[in-house]
Amino acid sequence: MGSRKKRILVMIKPKDSEDMLAGNFALGTPNEFRTALAKFNTAGDGGDTKRLSTMVLHGPGYTVEYAMGHDELMQAMVVVNNMDFAWPVLSKICKANGWKMQDTESGQIFG
Repeated sequence: MGSRKKRILVMIKPKDSEDMLAGNFALGTPNEFRTALAKFNTAGDGGDTKRLSTMVLHGPGYTVEYAMGHDELMQAMVVVNNMDFAWPVLSKICKANGWKMQDTESGQIFG
């Protein structure tokens, strides 16, 4: 897995990690989600982080985007720019919060 190719992952919280058809729990409210990610050096860039009703948070080697205007977030998109930097942090985020990441190309579940 090269660290130069962008990779798109979807962050989710499955109800049953053995049965992906069981659906997902919410990741939390937007504020809870941002607070959870802030513990892992992932936050807005201090400027205008909103892009066409999407919030963008920046972490080491990746960005996290989610749709604004919802009471609870069911998923967030992770764009990995550098897998070497991003993977250890993303893995810790998932483990700490009971979340998983799904690769949009292969469908594989990680975390």
